[in-house]
Amino acid sequence: MRAVVLGGGGLTGRCTVRDLARGGLFDSVVAADLDPSLAEEAARIAGGVATSATVDVRDRSAVARLLRGASVAVNAVQYSFNLEVMEAAREARVPYLDFGGLFHMTRRQLARDAAFRSDGALAVVGLGQVPGISNVLAMAATADLDRVDSIVLRDGWRDLTVDGPEVSFAWSPSTFLDEMVLPAVVFEDGGYHDCPPMSGAEEFDFGAPVGRTTVYRTLHSEPATLPESLREKGLRRCEWKEGGTGIEVLRTMAALGLASDRPLEVAGASVVPREFTLALLKRGGLLGVPPGTVVNDWEALDIEVIGSSAGRPVARHAVARFPPRPDWHLSATQYAVGVAGAIGAEMIASGTIRGAGVLPPERCVPAEPFRKALGARGIDTALVPPEPPLARLRSLRPETG
Repeated sequence: MRAVVLGGGGLTGRCTVRDLARGGLFDSVVAADLDPSLAEEAARIAGGVATSATVDVRDRSAVARLLRGASVAVNAVQYSFNLEVMEAAREARVPYLDFGGLFHMTRRQLARDAAFRSDGALAVVGLGQVPGISNVLAMAATADLDRVDSIVLRDGWRDLTVDGPEVSFAWSPSTFLDEMVLPAVVFEDGGYHDCPPMSGAEEFDFGAPVGRTTVYRTLHSEPATLPESLREKGLRRCEWKEGGTGIEVLRTMAALGLASDRPLEVAGASVVPREFTLALLKRGGLLGVPPGTVVNDWEALDIEVIGSSAGRPVARHAVARFPPRPDWHLSATQYAVGVAGAIGAEMIASGTIRGAGVLPPERCVPAEPFRKALGARGIDTALVPPEPPLARLRSLRPETG
């Protein structure tokens, strides 16, 4: 079997390549990227069955040619290309998954469900960390409820790295900047409502090692899918909040206009602020973990569920704790996104995830095997109650090597 990771040389894609290459299921794992040097580096680091390829995802025919005959395609490129890559996978008749579409792209992808079903093609949208792990845990936390009134997802992080940079990006900086400037979409009273980005500030205690953190409403994909997936249980409210080390810096960058796509005349030259920002971050070595830095950042997810069972009110939490992977030179986010995608790819290729259409994770990923695979990679998850709180779980560290 062959797996192809598009964007396999990127911040999270290289983790997926490495995890798949050492998993033993695939005979070949292809790290495909626009930048051949990044693809080659990702394949070299992964070793074993990993190889590299150069491809421009804007060329649908080229992507389809690369994918033909593969068992699964993992899309780890910038979310704005999701629709083109997904359609290339359909053309190649290869099952597809991506790491998320920041709400609006996800909705556009879901609109292609009928076409995919007609072709018997499968596309799993948003199977990374958040969205992805978050969706599966939310569904697991509501499985035994007759009615679900509210789901609030909160994500927090803390960087404990010694002598690390004040800010760096373990995920696409374009996506982070979009979250700072685009309206947050909240599902409330059975409908969608726009809220100002970074609104609804709230102090929340995630427990050690993240601790108390201010979280804010930002645009995210979970509210794009969970209300429909839980419509029969009467879900009336669903919202996403996040916050942690460096988010105020991002907010300031956005306020200064550094996330703008509108060209600006500077000394007789046309400059796009966002492109300038991305080039500056790349030059400063702020994409991913800087060389020589031993990363020690942590991320935590808390999903608050309110509903009822047999007429009795129920309030519970689903939680996850995401460690860094310093021996792989990966931050908590890079590691969690990458391995979640790898687990999903293995499940698709092995037939554990099956079906046709464009599906969010909560509708096709079996929770218990997925959580077990996460646990084997050092990512703790729990439902509270009936399972013990995450703080009481034994601390699982990623295996080395």
